[in-house]
Amino acid sequence: MERRDRRFGWMLSAPGLLLLGAVVLFPIVWAGLTSFFDYTLLMPGYDSFVGIGNYRMAAGQGEFLHSAWITLLFVVAVVAIQFVIGMVVALALNDARRGKSVYYLILLCPLLINPVVVGLMWRMILHPTLGIVNWLLGTVGIAPVNWLGAPDMAFWTVVLVDIWHQVSFMVVLLLAGLSALPTEPYEAARCDGATAFQRFWHITLPLMRPVIIVTLLIRMIFAIKTYDIIYIMTRGGPGVATDLISYFIYRRAFVSLDLGQACAMAVMLLVVIAGMTAMLWRAMRQVGE
Repeated sequence: MERRDRRFGWMLSAPGLLLLGAVVLFPIVWAGLTSFFDYTLLMPGYDSFVGIGNYRMAAGQGEFLHSAWITLLFVVAVVAIQFVIGMVVALALNDARRGKSVYYLILLCPLLINPVVVGLMWRMILHPTLGIVNWLLGTVGIAPVNWLGAPDMAFWTVVLVDIWHQVSFMVVLLLAGLSALPTEPYEAARCDGATAFQRFWHITLPLMRPVIIVTLLIRMIFAIKTYDIIYIMTRGGPGVATDLISYFIYRRAFVSLDLGQACAMAVMLLVVIAGMTAMLWRAMRQVGE
């Protein structure tokens, strides 16, 4: 009876699973196949097989390596700053006794906004002549700042916008982990005279370690794939100061029209994300155990 029910369940779910598999697998298989050919939008076709030539060219291309380096800096910056802010806010909310629903509403508002809308909104707010930020700075005698026009300033501006948009995600996950911690170790530590910092360092951090690992990995995966904000706010500029790897691959495919190289770069990025996803899966299993 149980085997028949299981077989019937698979029959019902098979069409949906097949459709989902086709939607997911077809682009991956097509990109993997195309990455071995000299395939361009001007001359589309699989006549010129180049093997790993596209991969070798991408790995030795200065622009691609620069984009990978900018992406690494971006990921480290946003994840580290978001973790610090998220942990501080989560600790404060975990101790709050009143108004938690209001705090949650305020925190979740940025996260619910579409990234394209976030980019457009902040692009207007930070406009060098019409933006409200420079207007406020002018009221206290500070000269207008070209937030998106200077290379160093543009990079950190994009970092801060991404933090504003995504830090709520970090807060929610960390707060969920803090809420699940047992109270007995804290009561014992208070009886022994431990300070708040000692309780945090010797109890909270060790108990939160699995949750912290999962949270950081999830946020890193999302940060590596950042595209929307870059496209709307800077288009990778000024110069290549904010040319993250997702946007670089887009430009290679639809500006340079070289789909073969773009697919090779996309496969390389997929391998990195798949490796991180495997680490995330392993960490989540450890949390479950």
